Formats: sequence, structure tokens, C-alpha cells
Amino acid sequence: MKNTLYLISNEKISQNNEMFFCDNLDMKSTPEGLNKYFDVKVIARKSKVSRCQKIHLKNIKTFSSIFSYLSEVINLPKNNSKFLIISLTPFTFLAGIILIFSGQKPFLYLRSNGYDEYKIILGTLGKFIYHIMFITITRFSILISCREYILRGKKGYIVSPSQLDSSWKENYSEPTIKKIKLIYVGRIKKEKGIFSLLNLIKDQSNINLTIVGASEEDKKITQSNVDIFNIVRDKKELIKLYDKNNITILPSFTEGYPMIILESLSRRRPVIIFKEIEHVIENRIGIFVSNRNFASLLEKINHIISNYNSIQESMKINKLPDSESFINQLKKILSKN
Repeated sequence: MKNTLYLISNEKISQNNEMFFCDNLDMKSTPEGLNKYFDVKVIARKSKVSRCQKIHLKNIKTFSSIFSYLSEVINLPKNNSKFLIISLTPFTFLAGIILIFSGQKPFLYLRSNGYDEYKIILGTLGKFIYHIMFITITRFSILISCREYILRGKKGYIVSPSQLDSSWKENYSEPTIKKIKLIYVGRIKKEKGIFSLLNLIKDQSNINLTIVGASEEDKKITQSNVDIFNIVRDKKELIKLYDKNNITILPSFTEGYPMIILESLSRRRPVIIFKEIEHVIENRIGIFVSNRNFASLLEKINHIISNYNSIQESMKINKLPDSESFINQLKKILSKN
């Protein structure tokens, strides 16, 4: 008989009849993968807007208010159950405090540097708020992260997140390099640096940017050299979008372990990032670092286009983690304690 694993998240999930949907692919793939080994039950926030990724899991409860969300956590059966908190936000922080006062020691999976994210969103006050949450809950939790520095010296397990499977390595398509065709896959949010990037390339008719990740709430972008796609449900369609472009760009101010880099490298598309997140390079080939100004960005683009074939050839030696190995890492950690 499987152990029960409660996955507690801040992500928003929509419901249509008895089916559940999210936008963040992690919110789909992680509980689905872990459900092979545990009886996974998800607690999340209720979305008023329809989401696009169907979660193949029935044991999901969503809540509109923080009071109903926390009330559910209070009433969870605590015996013979495990608790995995995904990311640190006010909702998940309070849920974690409830579990700790109930005698539990939850797993806390930190996917990104909340200090930087909260500072970008709320300024110095945001960084202080995150610090209080971090130092409080991490004292009583079992920590998991994708980066050592995110743990800030605290003991924890390091995992290698991935959503890649064999299909990402099949049917490679060679791009045309006659025109600069950038692609960004991710959320349209301030901390993701997308508005900074749009400002850099405005009025640059020789550069086209494809954005994949808009939701129904995103109606802000009207630049003529930008094409916007909603979040793509079909993996094959997402692969085609990478293949239609020649350079992937990740303009984020802060990142933990971005999937866009793994996806792009698996399709042998070079990646441009900015200096704030150069830690994501590790030992991978095909990632180029730009300063956050147009002259530096154009220099990196021209270098890639001029040396495209040799860069693609060198990228073949990259060893990228896959989704199965990531889920196995989490399973082993959750099974130990």
C-alpha cells in the first residue's frame, strides 16, 4: 500500500467538471510522477481563469481564500502521511507553520531564490518578508532544492529538475539563420525580465521575438516584432516552436533551475542569458552571457549567428537530466524520512 503524500502548493489550478488544469508544467509533471510511488493528494489555490495543462490526478483540492486553504491543512490526517511543500510563499509558509505545530516535519522544496524574487516584486520590504519566512520555516523542515546557494548554508538535498523525455531528442530540425529569431518560453512577469527585453529590442525590425507562455490575463504587449503564443499544451507543438527559431533567450533577473535552458539545449538551440543568472550555466555548452543593454545583446547574437554550425556541433556533448531521473531523486528523498 502506498504512503499518502500531501503536496501543498501556491500554484493556481482551475477545475472543469472533475478535471483539473494548471499553467505551470511542474505542477502537472511532479505530482503525476510521484503518484507512481505515493498516494499523492494536492492542495492548491483555485483559479478563476481556465488553465491549459491537464493534471492526470483526481485527488486535488483547490481553495479561493487563505482561510479555507489553511483550514484544509489543519484538518489533514497527520498520522502515516508525508507533506511536501512546493516553494515558499505566504500561503505555503502558513501551511508549513500549521504542520510544524501539529508535530510534523514537512519537506520544503525551494525551486528558486525567493530573496531576489521578492526584492524585484516588492523592493527591500519584500526581501525582508521572505527572510522572516525563510529563517522560520527552514529550522523545522527537511529541505530540498535545485541549487546549493538557495539553501543559504543550510543542510538539504540537491535535485536536478527536468521535464525532458526521449521525444526532445528526436527529429532535429535545422533552423534558418537568415534572420534573427529569438524565442522566450515562460511567464510574462516583471521578475522574468520580459519587459526589460522588450524595451531592448523595440524598433529593431531585424529581430523577431516569439513569446510562449501568455495567459488570458496577458494583453499588454503590442510590439510589431513580437509574436505571442498562449501556454502550449502539446509537447510536440512546443518543440516545433523551438525549432522554428534559432536562438533562445532567457531575460530573467532571477532563476533557480530554468527548464527553458534544458529544453533549448536538447533541441540544439543556443541560449542567451543575462549576467544576473549566469550561475545557471554550470558546465553546459551553448549558453552565452550578455550585459543588459542592446549593444552587448547584439554582439552575442551576431557571434552566435556567425558561428552557428560549430556551436551546434559542440552542444552535442551536453548531458541533460531527464524527467524520470528527477522523479526518482524525489522518491528516494521522500522515502528516506
